[in-house]
Amino acid sequence: MSKFKSEKVMPRYFAIAVVLTLIGFAVVGKAMYIMTAKKDYWTQVASRLKRDSVSVKPNRGNILSCDGQLMASSLPEYKIYMDFQAGTDDSIGIRKRDSIWAEKIDSIAYELNQIFPTRTVNDFKDYLLAGKRKVMKNGKAGARHWPIWPRRIDYNTFCEVRKLPIFREPIYKGGFHWEEFNSRNHPFGTLAQRTIGSMFGAMDSAKNGLELSYDSILRGTNGMMHRRKVLNKYMDIPVQTPINGYDIVTTIDVSMQDLAERALIDELKDPQVNGEMGVVILMEVKTGDVKAIVNMTRGADGEYHEMVNNAVSYRCEPGSVFKVASFLVALDDGRIDTTMTIPTGCGVMEMHGRPMKDHNWRRGGYGTINVARALEVSSNIGVSYLIDKYYGSKPEEYVKGLYRIGIHEDLKIPIVGYHPPMIRMPDTKTTDRTKYWSKTTLPWMSIGYETQIAPINTVTFYNAIANNGKMMQPRFVKQIMKDGEVVKEFEPVVLKERIAKPQTIKTMQTILEHVVSQGLGRKAGSKSFKVAGKTGTAQVADQYGGYHSGITRYWLSFAGFFPADDPRYTCIVCIKKSGLPASGGGMSGVVFHHIAEGVMAQHLKRSVKDARDSTSLLIPDVKNGNIAAADYVLNGLGIKANTNWGGSYSEGNPIWGKAQIEAKKVVLSQVKTNNSIIPDVIGMGARDAVYILESRGVKARVHGRGKVKSQSIFAGTAIKEGMICELYME
Repeated sequence: MSKFKSEKVMPRYFAIAVVLTLIGFAVVGKAMYIMTAKKDYWTQVASRLKRDSVSVKPNRGNILSCDGQLMASSLPEYKIYMDFQAGTDDSIGIRKRDSIWAEKIDSIAYELNQIFPTRTVNDFKDYLLAGKRKVMKNGKAGARHWPIWPRRIDYNTFCEVRKLPIFREPIYKGGFHWEEFNSRNHPFGTLAQRTIGSMFGAMDSAKNGLELSYDSILRGTNGMMHRRKVLNKYMDIPVQTPINGYDIVTTIDVSMQDLAERALIDELKDPQVNGEMGVVILMEVKTGDVKAIVNMTRGADGEYHEMVNNAVSYRCEPGSVFKVASFLVALDDGRIDTTMTIPTGCGVMEMHGRPMKDHNWRRGGYGTINVARALEVSSNIGVSYLIDKYYGSKPEEYVKGLYRIGIHEDLKIPIVGYHPPMIRMPDTKTTDRTKYWSKTTLPWMSIGYETQIAPINTVTFYNAIANNGKMMQPRFVKQIMKDGEVVKEFEPVVLKERIAKPQTIKTMQTILEHVVSQGLGRKAGSKSFKVAGKTGTAQVADQYGGYHSGITRYWLSFAGFFPADDPRYTCIVCIKKSGLPASGGGMSGVVFHHIAEGVMAQHLKRSVKDARDSTSLLIPDVKNGNIAAADYVLNGLGIKANTNWGGSYSEGNPIWGKAQIEAKKVVLSQVKTNNSIIPDVIGMGARDAVYILESRGVKARVHGRGKVKSQSIFAGTAIKEGMICELYME
């Protein structure tokens, strides 16, 4: 065994240990350098490039109208940036990159100005150079996330920018990069904006309307992908495919929505109205489908915009449209009938110490009228007198009757912000002023005060009357769809099978028809079909909760249905305005009239035969040429034409001739010519003229369109080989 030679081995071990120690110090030093001096750089790189797992957002579902038109859809939008340090460590080198920028900066600035003309070429150039010269914390020149344009751009604009020099280079070489967002696009602009809803932009979260109510269905499910670096490039490896959102089909009819919106805005802008706010709801009687819903509020610019969904959220005292509910309860309970008379007197009656007035009290009132007439002229005394007389001792029976007929129903509609009605039960023991029940509460409640009801509840109640007592839940969404296939169907929902006895409903339908035909609702009527409804004019509290401030505000409404003899649609129109004049029938009723006429006009179907005048016979202009073909067409039109030649169009042989128009008929005469001479083609169409010339070996050239006005070779000229005949048309 050889002896261990420590004097040779130990120096070698010592040298290896020193080298390994130095390597260790180098690794630690490099790590410390990366953690400190290069911290910001690598933090930015990591945030943009080195996420192992990246969430992939799905496409949000579309919102469609009842006939499949897009009302809301998702489109990509981009924010674009430049990384001026990108690629500085590659083989190109910093100096060469700077020379490329110096060479291309002018053309880039020019092209950006063409794409975004609101900023000049020099501004773009100075702005890009400022980003390039910016010194980062790591001491390097050039911003890493310099915004090229401050706002989002659409896909087409993004593609234009992507084509520019340097910008079209790969991301990690050229430095051009972007952030993609899902933008919600509304093809019909602000139409039904508050009902369809909107989004919180970059947050990709629903703000209101159906967007919020059906957010979980529209949103879809996020996907996942892994990002890996392979050969100095990053690859995205799909792990879980995102599931796109479902589409929802609404009940909104675009044409009806547009019609209702224009009718309301026109009335709000009328100088006599000068409305602060307006609401329209149009509902289909049998299904409860909301075909149109308009919410207009006057903005600071004086124009009207959809700001708040007042149709479902604005609870207020409804006014005289509530009188129908009061009389429906009394009629259904058998307390009153239409023949009963009411002593309204001179238009002023004391009710438990407070004066109850009719709108015409200054003109002497209505005197003694019956129940039906009380609604026709909207008599406050007529309604409050009877309700107080028969329910004054037991007001809870009256309120229970209101609950029974459905005016108090919680509709449970899928719109965030909906508030159910507030109709309180009698309570004389409470100390809460807003809940206290006094002797004057019942008379004033019966005419539309002392309650809080949103327009959607009022129109649903009137729709039940139109629907022979069956109350339907307002329906906003009919279907959920995926890739064109129906996934779920929302059937119409019946809230109450019968809100009152059939005879009571029939009586109320007749009274409401008379309100329009011979009462205060005349302006809501139509000469083409019957309309039924009720006017409403209520003084509403101001912002301080009072009724007697310097400016008086009114809530004007008209609720009804049409056609009255076979109801198809129910509609409510509400207008909030300040000062006089104020008339529910004269202002809201006018809007109702325009909507009803417009909707019914869309359903008109005329036969083409109705447009034909049997006493008038139109003789068409007939060209010369193939008169067999002309005769075939004329016979089809029922126009007389002589046929004194042999042959027919069905045989496929042309018969050349001329056409002459006479009184109520066309004279067709055959013209025979020798095949060796140029025929007379003046008056023929291009097709016949070219056919007859070229069949005889003559080349034809056509100039213009119509009938042949002149020909370059006169008729009767002998045909020679190679002849070219110019045809000039008119």
